[in-house]
Amino acid sequence: MKESELSHNLSLQPLPEAAELKQKAKGLFKYIGPAFIVSVAYMDPGNFGTNIAGGSKFAYNLIWVILWSNLMAIFIQILSAKLGIATGVHLPDHCGKVFSRPVNWCLWSIATVAAMATDLAEFLGGVLGFYLLFGIPLVWAALLTGVITFGICHMQKYGQQIVERIITVMVAIISIAYVWEMFVAKPEWNKVAYHTIVPILTSDSVLVAVGMLGATVMPHVIYLHSHLVQSRRTECIEDCKHHLKMAKIDVFVAMNMAFIVNAAMVIVAAAVFNGNGLDVDSIEAAYMTLQPLMGNMAAGAFGLALLASGLSSSTVGTMAGEVILGGFVGFDIPASIRRLITMIPGLAILIAGVNPMEALVYSQVSLSFALPAAIIPLMIVTNKANVMGKFKNGLLTNCIGWIIVSMIIALNTVLLYLTFTGQG
Repeated sequence: MKESELSHNLSLQPLPEAAELKQKAKGLFKYIGPAFIVSVAYMDPGNFGTNIAGGSKFAYNLIWVILWSNLMAIFIQILSAKLGIATGVHLPDHCGKVFSRPVNWCLWSIATVAAMATDLAEFLGGVLGFYLLFGIPLVWAALLTGVITFGICHMQKYGQQIVERIITVMVAIISIAYVWEMFVAKPEWNKVAYHTIVPILTSDSVLVAVGMLGATVMPHVIYLHSHLVQSRRTECIEDCKHHLKMAKIDVFVAMNMAFIVNAAMVIVAAAVFNGNGLDVDSIEAAYMTLQPLMGNMAAGAFGLALLASGLSSSTVGTMAGEVILGGFVGFDIPASIRRLITMIPGLAILIAGVNPMEALVYSQVSLSFALPAAIIPLMIVTNKANVMGKFKNGLLTNCIGWIIVSMIIALNTVLLYLTFTGQG
């Protein structure tokens, strides 16, 4: 063989380092997906509402709340993933085995109401997205949202990864739209950096800050994540350890994307609305106000992000509802019926003509009741050696977990108190 031909053939062979890197990337992407489905709940229409309110009223002061909420979310979602990987059983089924029948009926009731409330809030995002972008009447927009959500959920029959890809595309749309808006808004980056690190909380910003936390850490995806990871699970302990390592990377990447989107929402609201002396407290007002201030393209990007958020998060809420209705008390309800059950409240409220923003607020308040009922069972189950084996919680995990539980209960108690006493 001629020297030139040998050289040409060698150039066609991949370098060992490149081949190894490609193999590692392929191994990582095998496990990427479940956390991206979960991350949608952290940038749903409830987040749009609270983040816009926070930025327009208090400028950049509450960006630190987004950071702290995100750190809590990372810890909780990793714990949920660990449960599913270690046992091959999701949290609602574990609760059915660990707790008494009355306790499970109580947990089931709270979780079901939370799933409906969550789906209601997320449903509104899709509805408002269609309404604002295309002028479709709310009732017809609700029916269209329901059909699309049902269709995406139905794709699970062809494999979970198909749904993961659909959701990931929607997450990408939300991220690109809001990150683009953030740079177009030209915020004061020195203030952004300062308020991300330094907590500032005044008496009049407590309610919004707690609302931002309450809209971020969501109970339904705590149940769902322990189910989603099982599609990649094997019975081998070493494989499970590697799976958990990859799941942590999945969670870290997905949750930090959610952090960037949520921070961008606050930053845009602070730069555009607060910077012009405007107090915007609704999603529709935000859309209408963006048009004269930043142009039709920016308003369109906002509407597109809202639509993608509503469709993707209502899909995830419906998927979580299926897991919840099938666990705890062992109901065997057909998947299509379970999907309809979680969608019905959203459709009913819109058909009845209830104000969408009022419904959104009350749904977020109801979720504050449900959050401890998801995290406390998770902490109890993952600390049982007979359930988790070698994956049982360590001392540090337990300490961090119970501190987070205490903080969330305390903050949600403040939210409920301020809401029902009409203060703040």
